[in-house]
Amino acid sequence: MNTIKNVPARVLSRRPGHSLEAEREQFDKTQAMSISKAINTQEAPVKEKHARRIILGTHHEKGAFTFWSYAIGLPLPSSSILSWKFCHVLHKVLRDGHPNVLQDCQRYRSNIRETGDLWGHLHDRYGQLVNIYTKLLLTKISFHLKHPDFPPGLEVTDEVLEKAAGTDVNNIFQLTVEMFDYMDCELKLTESVLRQLSTAMAVSQMSSVQCRLAPLIQVIQDCSHLYHYTVQLMFKLHACLPADTLQGHRDRFHEQFRSLKNFFKRASDMLYFKRLIQIPRLPESPPNFLRASALAEHVKPVVVIPEEAPEDEEPENLIEISMAPSVEQQNVSDIFEQTFGPPNGIRDDRDLQIENLKKEVDLLRAELEKIKLEAQRYITQLKAQINSLEAELEEQRKQKQKALVDNEQLRDEVERLQRAQLESSRTQGLYVEAEKKASATEMRYAKLKEKHSELINTHAELLRKNADTAKQLTVTQQSQEEVARVKEQLAFQMEQVKRESEMKLEDQTLQMEQLKRELEAKKEELTQIQSSLSHSKQLHSQVEALHAEKDLLRKSVSEKECELLSVKGLIQEKELLLNQEAERSAKEIRELQGKLMEKKNQEQSLQQKLLDDQFGMLQGTVKEAENIIQDAIAKLDDPLHIRCTSSPDYLISRAQAALESVNSLETGQGQYVTNMTDATGLVAALAQFAHLTADTIVNGSATSHMAPTDHADKLTETCRDCGHQSLGYLNELKDKQLLRQANLEDVRRTLQGILQLGQELRPKSLDIKQEELGDMVDKEMSSTSAAIEDAVRRIEEMMNQARNKSSGVKLEVNER
Repeated sequence: MNTIKNVPARVLSRRPGHSLEAEREQFDKTQAMSISKAINTQEAPVKEKHARRIILGTHHEKGAFTFWSYAIGLPLPSSSILSWKFCHVLHKVLRDGHPNVLQDCQRYRSNIRETGDLWGHLHDRYGQLVNIYTKLLLTKISFHLKHPDFPPGLEVTDEVLEKAAGTDVNNIFQLTVEMFDYMDCELKLTESVLRQLSTAMAVSQMSSVQCRLAPLIQVIQDCSHLYHYTVQLMFKLHACLPADTLQGHRDRFHEQFRSLKNFFKRASDMLYFKRLIQIPRLPESPPNFLRASALAEHVKPVVVIPEEAPEDEEPENLIEISMAPSVEQQNVSDIFEQTFGPPNGIRDDRDLQIENLKKEVDLLRAELEKIKLEAQRYITQLKAQINSLEAELEEQRKQKQKALVDNEQLRDEVERLQRAQLESSRTQGLYVEAEKKASATEMRYAKLKEKHSELINTHAELLRKNADTAKQLTVTQQSQEEVARVKEQLAFQMEQVKRESEMKLEDQTLQMEQLKRELEAKKEELTQIQSSLSHSKQLHSQVEALHAEKDLLRKSVSEKECELLSVKGLIQEKELLLNQEAERSAKEIRELQGKLMEKKNQEQSLQQKLLDDQFGMLQGTVKEAENIIQDAIAKLDDPLHIRCTSSPDYLISRAQAALESVNSLETGQGQYVTNMTDATGLVAALAQFAHLTADTIVNGSATSHMAPTDHADKLTETCRDCGHQSLGYLNELKDKQLLRQANLEDVRRTLQGILQLGQELRPKSLDIKQEELGDMVDKEMSSTSAAIEDAVRRIEEMMNQARNKSSGVKLEVNER
């Protein structure tokens, strides 16, 4: 029989220290039961509810210690089906469990490897699948330990992928190879499973077939992410390396693409997968990595898991705060029933106190349920916000891909401009070389001109020398003529003397003496004549020497004349060549100048076209932004929008986001004003600004429907003013002159006014942050526990007072 003495012990047993031990025992018991139900020898798929409990257990203890403590005790070598289901559960725990599960599984790699090697040596159909599955799990653990940026679930953003790949082409190359190996393990498992099913002519609704197909759901989720990442990495590699170097990568990707496409097509035709997973469809042909713009055509395959649970699973509460109150309330009711027994119809003060305490407990329970409902509602709202944000993110991603295509086209235009600039610079170089050749030709012409002048001077000097020689020759000829004349005179005199002597021979006898005297006189004259004759001989030798010198001078003059004629011919040829080369150089210079002017005009036209295209793209974005904001302003007066409501908190978040987009828009405007050839930053910021500002106006209007009249009118007018100011700013962006002076201060002022009005409309009692909600629940639970303990203490005091004042039958009745 239970007595009042047992109450304190029972209450103490429910205190926190003991409750933690009991909770741990209950947790171990639940995990052991779920593991034994999930991993068994029945040829049926693992039930989702058991796997979910195991995954929740890893999040509860922040690791897989409990899972492995029971898993290593399973008789895996005794049953291949047991090993197959163990691999399936381990795959799910790796994908969806706590992040610390990866480190815990690393410690048991040898156990996984031994299980796979054991069944790989045996001729068992499930055993061969277990061998392939363990290799996949070991590859998965190694990959995610080496690359911590990729969680085991393989779901990361494109920014994280860019960060993990880095800028080093060797790292990108290695990461691509490792993802190919990862994909090969996944596809090998699918091919082995489907090959066995094809051999058995199985139907997907049979439990034995579903046992093999169940792990392929995780494989589909892994493969969809791996395919998307390998496509992006392959485009990055083709942007850095030549196409011939990556031929092996392309062949390997195309082979995996065909295998994955066939697997997705075959799996989508099976009824088993249709109710559990929505399998994406791959394109008809693999991406063309040789064309960089093909990346914009790539669509990320998205796997969708329906939220509806199968009918054989009972609903579970996934929020831990909902479990503790029910357990504690049940324990409290057990304490009262075990202590006091069933009610006997006698009501006294203690019964009233007990009922009051029960009412307080019920109130606290109702309050706790209300808090739970609020929390669940808040979680639902957050999920809805997450879905809308994901939709916006996908839209932004599409816009980003479109912008990438535009950037690629603009990059091609810029490359053409650069090639044109290189051609013009090459033309300029040819022009410089032609100028150098012309200057060298002019220098050679100047040298030849100097040589020609020197030859002319030499010729003139030779002519002067020839004239002097001619003069000397005439003087010599005159002297020779004088000698000849003297010689003729002497000969005449000799003849005269002979005649006289012959005439006088007859008179020799007569005039012998006179003749002798005359003879002597004649002898004297003869000696004189002989002396004069010797002098004439000397003159004759001089004349002969002058003749020889004259012959030499004539010969040198003739040689100089021949040399002068050859030099004149050479000069004429050089002048002719120089004239021809000068004309050709002048013609080439004129042609090069024409080409240069044409290239400059073409470059200016392309530059102007680029500016016009950028400004046209900006104007299209401005027009779209105006339509968005005008649509938002129109909703302020739309009677159908009166039923739409919004909370001040959401309006505040939208207004803050719009203010941040204003800062981004100012930055983008500054960049575009600085460099009007690139409007991508301004276009992206403008699109974000239009969407966020319109969202703020619409939500401001929706918030005003729930606000007091004064605040509602003021909020509506502020939203209308914000829309008009935004349209005014967008109108300034349409004019190139006003674009540089466009100012966002009025828009920022109106957005700040909306933000301030939202903060004024914010309810004070509901101003609870998300991180404070758990603390409030904990405080309420602790206050409930304190109230129960206080009630037990007061009951104990009442029992002690009754024991002191009563005795006998009355005491026994009171104790009952």
